[in-house]
Amino acid sequence: MMRFHYAGTYDGPDSLPRREPLPAGAVAFREPESAGAMGLIGNGLALAIFAVLYGLLVMRCGMAAFGYEAFLYGSLLTLLTMVPHEFIHALCFRGDVYMYQALSKGLLFVVGTEDMTLAHFCLMSLLPATVLGLIPYLACMIVPNLTTLGVFGAMALASAAGDFLNVFNAVTQMPRGALTFLSGFHSYWYLPGSDEGRGA
Repeated sequence: MMRFHYAGTYDGPDSLPRREPLPAGAVAFREPESAGAMGLIGNGLALAIFAVLYGLLVMRCGMAAFGYEAFLYGSLLTLLTMVPHEFIHALCFRGDVYMYQALSKGLLFVVGTEDMTLAHFCLMSLLPATVLGLIPYLACMIVPNLTTLGVFGAMALASAAGDFLNVFNAVTQMPRGALTFLSGFHSYWYLPGSDEGRGA
C-alpha cells in the first residue's frame, strides 16, 4: 500500500532516498549526469511539444486559441494542477513515496525506490499527462470552443516532458523482464536473479 511522505525542500541529489545496496547486476540508465543538463533537455522538449500542440489548436479553433482569457486561465489551471499531477504519480506506487519541492526553481516531484516493471513504470509516468493533459486537449479538439481546456491540455502535456523522457529511456534501454527503480538522482534497471555482481 502506498505510503506518502512530504520530504520538504529539495537540496540536491544527496537529499533523495537511496536504495542500498543496489540489486545485483543493476545498470544505471544512460541519461544526463546533472539536473542542469536534464532541465535543459526537458525544457527544450517541452517547448517543442507545446509549439506543435498549440499549432494544431490554432488550426482547429482558429483565432479563439489566441485569446487572452484562454492563455490566462489555461496557465492558472496548469499551476493549480502541479500538486495533483504529483499525487497521481504517487498513487501508482505501492510503497514509500516522497514529495520534494524547490518552488524557486519551479520543481515539484515525487520519488520512490521500489521495483517497477516496464508497464508499471510507464503507467506511473504517463497517467498524470493523460488525465490532466491529453483528455482536456482532446476535448477541445472535439469541441473547438473549449479553448481554455485546449491551452491547458497543451501546457500540461508540455510540462510532462520529463516524464516522456523517462519513458523513452525505459522503453529503449530496459531488456525484456527487467525491473526499474530510482536511487538518489539516477534510475536503474536490473534482471531479477542476475548474478553479474553489484551495479555501480
